[in-house]
Amino acid sequence: MTLPSKDRLPVTGAWRAGDPPGRRKWITGAGPLRLEAGGVLPGFELAYETWGTLNSDGSNAVLVEHALTGDSHIIGPAEPGHPTAGWWDGLLGPGRSVDTGEFFVVAPNVLGGCQGSTGPSSADPDGKSWGSRFPYVTPRDQVAVETQLADALGIASWAAVLGGSMGGMRALEWAVMHPDRVDSLLVLASTASASAEQIAWASPQLHAITSDPGWRGGDYYDAAPGEGPHRGLGIARRIAHVTYRGEQELAERFGRDPQDDEDPAQGGRFAIESYLDHHADKLVRRFDSGSYVTLTRSMNAHDVGRDRGGVASALSRVKARSVIAGVDTDRLYPPYQAQALAEGIRGAGEPALISSPYGHDSFLIETDQIGALVKSLIG
Repeated sequence: MTLPSKDRLPVTGAWRAGDPPGRRKWITGAGPLRLEAGGVLPGFELAYETWGTLNSDGSNAVLVEHALTGDSHIIGPAEPGHPTAGWWDGLLGPGRSVDTGEFFVVAPNVLGGCQGSTGPSSADPDGKSWGSRFPYVTPRDQVAVETQLADALGIASWAAVLGGSMGGMRALEWAVMHPDRVDSLLVLASTASASAEQIAWASPQLHAITSDPGWRGGDYYDAAPGEGPHRGLGIARRIAHVTYRGEQELAERFGRDPQDDEDPAQGGRFAIESYLDHHADKLVRRFDSGSYVTLTRSMNAHDVGRDRGGVASALSRVKARSVIAGVDTDRLYPPYQAQALAEGIRGAGEPALISSPYGHDSFLIETDQIGALVKSLIG
């Protein structure tokens, strides 16, 4: 049976021109944008959201960098234009750890993403989706365009740059690339360079998407609903989500229980399988396969020491007052990587250790512990 078009999964969950803008604003960057790996974009748009008011000398600005499948919507409800509620709602807002009554908070959607900034699903100058022609971008390229955003907003330096996971990579690059423009730095559950194991976990995710017949070499945006690479993206999400959570949490929460009245011996699912299916289904409705591939490759490219004399030399450039934190149950970005970062940044001291059963995702969940770190940095 063929489902009606309205019941089929979308070809992409990307925000696209003509969709409700929500709280987004945009800057249009001057081109051509020459990228670290040699590619060129003739120009770009960067979507972003803001909260609070920039003070007269521009000294109260805070930059928040999102992770792989996050976006600029860090505060606020799901609403037209924003398919999910703010992903750091418990940390930022009036009277919260990052008080938007005191600070001007800026959150861009990353270059290569799919929620308003230029990426594979965006239109090129001729109006056709970039697709397979979208160039390879690195965290340094992403920070380069965010520098143009800061300039456009009149922000000479950030009071703080905050980021976890992929967002921590960009936060760190900000402090290395522009040491005089970052007063304080919070890096959560991240690393100075992508490790062999992190690249290895990314590899089957990339293969799952690019092997999907609906991928069409990356040029699938004109396909009909239900004919995009959503199966591959769903598999990638299932793989990734296992690495995002703690083993103890999964064991205690799901164990070997079957899903409701399903019987695994008769083709039914275990509860943990249903949980992964649920997260896969959610992602394919709000994200884009091309952006997932682009941003995963960008994370693989992350190495602050590249062409800077190595990691130690690069970290020695950081002038920001820094707090580095890992999570005790994080198996994707284990605590020893936070330790190495803290040891390399002058004055960072011992890294903080977030205690949580939730694994890597703790940087999104443990807002009380993270809030205390933020207050120690900028309170």
